[in-house]
Amino acid sequence: MPNTINQLSELLDTNENEIVEFKAAKTQYDFKKLCEYFSALSNEANLRAKDCAWLILGVNDDKHVVGTQAYSNETFLDSLKKGVADRMTGRVTFTDIYEVAHPNGRVLMLQIPAAPQGMPIAFDGHYYGRDGSSLGALNLNELETMRAPSQADWSRYTIADASIDDLDPDAIAFARLRFADKNSKFKEEMKDWDDRKFLDKAKLTIKGQITRAAILLLGKSESEYLINPASATVTWILKDKDGVEKDYEHFSCPLLLAVDEVFGKVRNLKYRYMQGYTLFPEEVDQYDPYLIRESLNNAIAHQDYTRGGRVSLVEFEDGRLVIKNEGRFIPTSVEAVVKQDAPEHRYRNKFLVDAMVNINMIDIIGSGIRKMFMIQRNKFFPLPEYDLTNNKVEVTIYGKIIDPAYAQKLAQSPDLSLEDIILLDKVQKDKLLDDHEFKYLKNRQLIEGRKSNCHIAKHIAKQTDEMASYIKNKGLDNQYYKDMILQCLESFGAVKRSVIDDLLLDKLPDVLSEQQKKDKVRNLLQNLRKENKITTEAKKWKLKD
Repeated sequence: MPNTINQLSELLDTNENEIVEFKAAKTQYDFKKLCEYFSALSNEANLRAKDCAWLILGVNDDKHVVGTQAYSNETFLDSLKKGVADRMTGRVTFTDIYEVAHPNGRVLMLQIPAAPQGMPIAFDGHYYGRDGSSLGALNLNELETMRAPSQADWSRYTIADASIDDLDPDAIAFARLRFADKNSKFKEEMKDWDDRKFLDKAKLTIKGQITRAAILLLGKSESEYLINPASATVTWILKDKDGVEKDYEHFSCPLLLAVDEVFGKVRNLKYRYMQGYTLFPEEVDQYDPYLIRESLNNAIAHQDYTRGGRVSLVEFEDGRLVIKNEGRFIPTSVEAVVKQDAPEHRYRNKFLVDAMVNINMIDIIGSGIRKMFMIQRNKFFPLPEYDLTNNKVEVTIYGKIIDPAYAQKLAQSPDLSLEDIILLDKVQKDKLLDDHEFKYLKNRQLIEGRKSNCHIAKHIAKQTDEMASYIKNKGLDNQYYKDMILQCLESFGAVKRSVIDDLLLDKLPDVLSEQQKKDKVRNLLQNLRKENKITTEAKKWKLKD
């Protein structure tokens, strides 16, 4: 092992995370708790493709060395490995235990091996894991990920009966352009490559042999039978707000070209809303193009083609998209991907993923999902929502605000971390917070109410003078005033015009004269009558029956 002092210094320079835990343990440390951390840290090291994890005794949460007397008896320290092995799956125990004589006191460094693939580590039958620095049960998706045996890469297999004639020439030409954009160093050289050499260089074929990945991305539509029973199809479906299907279309290979065709089917309308500290109107696309393409390309890259299903994009007229692909989500969780912001080390279709990276369909740096979250955050829209149940991945992208309190909180709190926003997003979607999440948001005064019925805090940052001035001079939307009139008539029945004047005149813009305000009220009433919502009777206004 490297110098233990140097190793300790390196660990002290890191924050507590899923594979490093600091405990003060000045006098002693509970053996049961030590075993729970062993299970959690070993499992997390496996999930993050690390060789080992560390439990450090004698260092407090602020990463100050305070010294520990725990397990200071040399005989007991020697038996610690056996004691842990007796309680763990497969009798796994510490790789090694190091005592460090630090100037501030004794430090005990417990090196924990990563759990073997296919064998998560349990302590007394219970599987532990970590969420950041918190200890808890290993979640079901993580457990399944660790238990899953290594699978052969379906996408890399070559097809004996296939040839380059089964590939679409337009798709090959487009792939060349994408490859040149991604690999500028080959831009001149590749002009001399024939199609066969290009396909090998782009890792779409293997020594000239056509792979399943090549058929998916570049194959002619009539060549889809070559990968039967797998499907190279993306389906677009349009549904109304009640989920009734109104239109659909199937797009077959080459999927490199199909993605843009599917994108073209989505009705990406303009969304107009009031943003930030002022009420100046802003217009944005309902769906950022990056979100649609990234979600579709990810679905294609990670689809479990052995299940014979299709990738689908369902567009709902109430302002949301749902993209679905078959197959279990391989990373430990969406939250872990967002926090880690690094490439995943396991892929279902590694050959296909590498090919899609080479022709610039996806980026392997691992920041795609995080970027999707940030795009929605910057528009004050709900974050993408993932459903990972039933052996599939289903992501919902929202094209509108669903909770004004959430949007307002984001607009007025630019310093919120993405982790804070993820938790607030759960609140606006009525998803139950765990005890730690609830306490954290409550302490930061970001939510109100009880755990079972909480909501985003209504108190917000003080409005600027610019906003107040804008409201006084510009006024509010006409619909706001119409709603006030309708609510008044609903509450009090038939009323005289003078009552409506009293209700609205002091709320209209200050730049209007008294007569202009009355004219404004008259116009609002006439508009509501034309809309067949109100009528007059005996010189009084009332709701239309």
